[in-house]
Amino acid sequence: MTQQTAIFGGGCFWGVQRIFDSLPGICATEVGYTGGKTRNPTYEDVCTDLTGHAEVLKITFDSEKISFEELLDVFFQSHNPTTKNRQGPDKGTQYRSVIFYFNESQKQAAEKKIREYQPFFKNPIVTTLEKADVFYPAEEYHQKYFEKHGKTSCFHETNAFDKESYYRAKMTPDRYEVMRQKGTEQPFSGKYTVFNENGTYVCGACGQPLFDSDSKFDSSCGWPSFDQALPQAVNTKLDLSHLMIRNEVICSRCGSHLGHLFSDGPTRTGNRYCINSVALNFNKKK
Repeated sequence: MTQQTAIFGGGCFWGVQRIFDSLPGICATEVGYTGGKTRNPTYEDVCTDLTGHAEVLKITFDSEKISFEELLDVFFQSHNPTTKNRQGPDKGTQYRSVIFYFNESQKQAAEKKIREYQPFFKNPIVTTLEKADVFYPAEEYHQKYFEKHGKTSCFHETNAFDKESYYRAKMTPDRYEVMRQKGTEQPFSGKYTVFNENGTYVCGACGQPLFDSDSKFDSSCGWPSFDQALPQAVNTKLDLSHLMIRNEVICSRCGSHLGHLFSDGPTRTGNRYCINSVALNFNKKK
């Protein structure tokens, strides 16, 4: 395991923490304050908008499972980086969109992502890049706030990011059709249908690890089949299309369509994740 640290500010830190806690490869998260001049600030101090501190999330992550660049993708897609000192109804410099970088590599990666994402926002990205400074942990009642109170989100829907144009530009036409328009590739046509190398299958849209090669089996159905997904990697939802009752499998990070889940698997789990090859990339084990 190779642990690294990232610090992001994207509005109310309760919601930011919930989003990043759901990602595979995250070792620990802690909300707090940084970027200002007041020493040992309290929440009440920061709320005056006079300390210069931002509400932020400190993330410890395993860079072998999730990269800093992938964290940046989640960051830019989970808030509105074009509103200065504001997210939804929350106003003030403490709610600014900001990346606190620890080294030149993180700074350059953030600059590159801003250039990559700018064409898909109607207004200029105003996210600031600031050198990491003293991090002050927030009060205990702020830590894992949503988990403690049974809530899921405080983010407001925004049309600032043109997600579909972003994925259309990023993907080949056949991958876009399957992953973003819920298509299905022809049986026995995918490159991973008959494929037995050791490694990890990752989302073709965002790179999130989805399935380990040890969970793959030959189902003779025409598509790659797995008996279990990696923890927190996928979500399922009811799919009533084509006059059938099925459970759709989607990437938990980017929401892209992967395939369907059936309960007729031959292994101990009883599950058969029937996944389109075109929705996957493969990382071979070192």
